[in-house]
Amino acid sequence: MTDNAIALDGYLDEETVPGDLHGSTARFRLTVSPTDERTDEMILPCSVADPELVHAVLHDLVPGDKLRVTGYLRLPRTPDESMWLAVTTLTVLETAPLPADPAAVATAVIERYGPYVCCIDADTDQVPVWTEAGKWVGRADTPGDIGDLLEAFEQRHATGGE
Repeated sequence: MTDNAIALDGYLDEETVPGDLHGSTARFRLTVSPTDERTDEMILPCSVADPELVHAVLHDLVPGDKLRVTGYLRLPRTPDESMWLAVTTLTVLETAPLPADPAAVATAVIERYGPYVCCIDADTDQVPVWTEAGKWVGRADTPGDIGDLLEAFEQRHATGGE
């Protein structure tokens, strides 16, 4: 028998949720971005059933954490079923970045978009964006403009600019 487990690295972009009323399972969505191209991104629903992993997923993970998950891909058998990964192991590769000013936590949220990090602050519409390595990408005029900013940044790098 061959082991069909797969391993994927990705980002937790949203809060985790219990998978059932008893909290014996947990679910989350992993954003997998194998390249720096946003068109290669995929959002993969994940489910955890191991009690220790369930506890860790529900209580220790936060949006922005970079994870490595290993598990078994469950493909849909009918058109109304979804594809998901049954996670058997999980490792936190990087914890979510924190703002430099702890007082900013009350009004600002650090978000990840694949390999990009931005700070959305309730006190301003503008959104500063960096790569996860810390390279400045630019400033979006509004949160709705982040996609355009990332696309322009990727186009500059694809054509050899900057």
